[in-house]
Amino acid sequence: MKCLLFNNELVMPKSLKDLTVQEILAVAIQAEEEDGRIYSDLAERVRKDYPETATSLKTMRDEEDGHRHRLLDLYRQLFGAHIPLIRRSDLKGFITRKPLWITANLTISMIRHEIESMEDEARHFYQVAMAQTSDVEVRQLLGDLAAEEGKHYDLIEEMDEKQKASGARGKENESERRRFVLQIVQPGLAGLMDGSVSTLAPVFAAAFATHTSKDAFLVGMAASLGAGISMGFAEAMSDDGVLSGRGRPWARGTVCGLMTTVGGIGHTLPFLISNFYYAMYVAVVVVAVELAVIAWIRHRYMDTPLLSAAFQVIVGGVLVFIVGILIGSA
Repeated sequence: MKCLLFNNELVMPKSLKDLTVQEILAVAIQAEEEDGRIYSDLAERVRKDYPETATSLKTMRDEEDGHRHRLLDLYRQLFGAHIPLIRRSDLKGFITRKPLWITANLTISMIRHEIESMEDEARHFYQVAMAQTSDVEVRQLLGDLAAEEGKHYDLIEEMDEKQKASGARGKENESERRRFVLQIVQPGLAGLMDGSVSTLAPVFAAAFATHTSKDAFLVGMAASLGAGISMGFAEAMSDDGVLSGRGRPWARGTVCGLMTTVGGIGHTLPFLISNFYYAMYVAVVVVAVELAVIAWIRHRYMDTPLLSAAFQVIVGGVLVFIVGILIGSA
């Protein structure tokens, strides 16, 4: 449980039931202001890529602003102009969330999930707070706001259906898919292709030169890890992602480096088998699976015809494989 430090003393957060009516209204005002700003910030963040969702978020912001004004009017009527600063984080029971504004890549599903969680929490707060006061005006307002927060949840669903009907949701999903391809699939695929294809030559050259599984395994591990580090740094330094929309460079570099290492280790691990010929047979099967996976990914995410993708990948892989055999047998 989070504790607050005040005058070198630990202070436990209050429970909602310990608040006075004045404090409840102060928390509600602060919460509505925070939620409105969150919706406004999110709308600005997604305005370019997801315009329909941005419009919905601005509508939600306006609703929260209306709630805040109604709370302010009642608070001013009952307690005057001064509002004590009490935030949701100062109370027990409220959800502590990682701020979405620091998240580099916001998806539509992340935004909708956050909105639903915020509205559900607000509705529950008003319902519990309403039961703690006997003031008619306060109970009425809190009850009304609880009901309206419930309608907001329905509004989210309604907006979602309108977006689907208008085709806007499809456009946003397509934009989200393009972002995923740019930031995850492309660097991952580049790494997987490099790791799976470029390490074939040294691994199989070592295998045919020594006819020893251990030597082939050591060469394969060295080649895979070295290629992974090299590709990871190369991808991270190739593009800062600002203009291309490819996301954070070190995230792309990490994906690319890991997939390069995975691609190389895949056909290296069979050489843990002590029997050289069994190891070779398993390694060849693994190579075939790797090339098939690469071809499918190119077809699935890069819109490359499956036969064309398979031909390109298989031809490249076979050529490198033959080079490795020829060099190892020389």
